[in-house]
Amino acid sequence: MKIFAVGMNYEAHCHELHEKESLPKEPVIFLKPDSALLKDGKPFFIPDFSSQVEYETELVVRINRLGKNIAPRFAHRYYDAVTVGIDFTARDLQIKLRSEGKPWEISKGFDSSAVIGDFISVDEFKDLQDIDFHLNINDTEVQKGNSSDMIFKIDEIIAYISQFYTLKIGDLLFTGTPVGVGPVKMDDHLQGFIADKKLLDFYVR
Repeated sequence: MKIFAVGMNYEAHCHELHEKESLPKEPVIFLKPDSALLKDGKPFFIPDFSSQVEYETELVVRINRLGKNIAPRFAHRYYDAVTVGIDFTARDLQIKLRSEGKPWEISKGFDSSAVIGDFISVDEFKDLQDIDFHLNINDTEVQKGNSSDMIFKIDEIIAYISQFYTLKIGDLLFTGTPVGVGPVKMDDHLQGFIADKKLLDFYVR
């Protein structure tokens, strides 16, 4: 199982973290190992190698077919469910590595850094590119977005990735985070929603 993730896929978030950089012309793809997966409401433990772990709330789609070199017009056939996920980022480590021109995968792919909620069928949505989602921490809304604001739409991303990687059943795609990322601390209670449906619920330890 592979976990694909997209960086810099919402314009406001790009300006939030990379104000001096131009918007991407192609999807910015990185991977997380299967050991990064955290599900079933299990707690997230802040790693001791970072003093600034930040949440990035994202829509996550689940791949349900084997595919390679998929045309964008057929990409919708390759996923069947969606949920809310958190792409945890060791921001202090990422900033350090980026400033040194080094790969920054360890700041994104560490254990339990890819949190997912309960999946629901894509058939429940009229348009997957018009979905409201948000994150509450300790019952306060801290981040919200709508999939219509993605720079690269879900089908475009899947078609792009499939040029380089064979998609397999069970692979996951984190589709990017909107503006409003921020740090977590011990005992925070995170709850993620699509519209008013709660799909994600866990604590930080």
